[in-house]
Amino acid sequence: MSTEAPGKEAARDAIDGVDRDAQSRIIAVLARRFGDLDLAEDVLHEAVVRALERWPRSGVPDSPAAWLTTAATRRAIDIVRHDDMHARRLARISAEREMEPVSAAFRDPADAAADEDDLSDDRLGLFFACAHPALAPEDRLALTLRFVGGLSTSEVAHALLVPVPTMQQRITRAKRRIRTMGIRFIPPAVGRARDRLPVVRQVVYLIFAEGFAASNGSTHTRDDLTEEAIRLARILHQLTPGSAESTGLLALLLLTHARRPARADADGHPVALADQDRSRWNRALIREGLALAARAAGSPGAGPFAIQSAIAAVHSEAPSFDATDWAQIAVLYRMLAAHDDGPVVRLGEAVAQGRAQGPSEGLRRLDALAADPVLARFRPFHTARAVTLEELGEHAAAAEAYRRALELPGNEAEDAYLVSALDGLCT
Repeated sequence: MSTEAPGKEAARDAIDGVDRDAQSRIIAVLARRFGDLDLAEDVLHEAVVRALERWPRSGVPDSPAAWLTTAATRRAIDIVRHDDMHARRLARISAEREMEPVSAAFRDPADAAADEDDLSDDRLGLFFACAHPALAPEDRLALTLRFVGGLSTSEVAHALLVPVPTMQQRITRAKRRIRTMGIRFIPPAVGRARDRLPVVRQVVYLIFAEGFAASNGSTHTRDDLTEEAIRLARILHQLTPGSAESTGLLALLLLTHARRPARADADGHPVALADQDRSRWNRALIREGLALAARAAGSPGAGPFAIQSAIAAVHSEAPSFDATDWAQIAVLYRMLAAHDDGPVVRLGEAVAQGRAQGPSEGLRRLDALAADPVLARFRPFHTARAVTLEELGEHAAAAEAYRRALELPGNEAEDAYLVSALDGLCT
């Protein structure tokens, strides 16, 4: 039972209710207005502290997020007024905005039907800004996921398959470079924005991936992240309607999200693809996704996202797990490897080949990847080995693989699934 006074408890509950998605939007607004990521982060933190002091006396406002935005903005203005460096930076940003309005920075002259409000979205603008070419590619992803996507440092580390200390160093390095080079957190002009699209697409995908299978917490999925990623993917598709990759990204997310109703049981535990009730899949999303995947595959410049959407399309069209065209999926993974020969792609191909040619071949291919240090820390790799070993009747080795998977980061719902699978082997 809480020992806090009712006013303090209500204030803390209200702050907790301003989820990280809302906080990242506040960061986006502040960074876009003041051109300083550190300043935006600091003043939001101060606003939260002030809220916890004032709300127990004054009462929780109708819109806590709006209150925090206003308080943080006022504090930032106060800092700017008393800091010559910040004042000069803000004056320069304001002058440049007069020369190039935000809406114009994103509008595609060839797309007269584009919606101006969507294209000037604060979050989307910061996605492009964080993809600045002066930052190393891995730093762009880390920075955007952490401060714009609203993920924690550990979640970003999980998404990018690196240790948490390495990720902390990477984010610190990126922020230092931003300060040193005076990189502006405002949307780029159209030409530069298009050059940064590959990084932006990757960030949107990683946000979806974190929502699809959360790296920690009690629940297996985070619908707030998957829905935000789909919203951003729709905007990117609208911004570049002729892009095979933007179309493929949207198709991939829709086809994957269509399985959401069948991916968890009544207790919230994950349901393996083989055991999902496909009648619960969202057919409207599948129809939309299949049309987009076909368009992406037939468009010039089809690359990794177009290929991944084709893989998702094969899954979506299969009437059952056993009827899935795994040989075709394996071919598509080989095509994907020509663009991205990373460990996760190799894992996907190994699993597909195992389904197409039998578990013995699958285990051989999985074991060939065992020395990869990234996969050694990747829970799905050990889970795939455990399932394959179980199918081969090697229960002791399967149990060892399940135990190894449980040692690695993942959400509590996944933990329960793995414990249940392990218990099934041991009984």
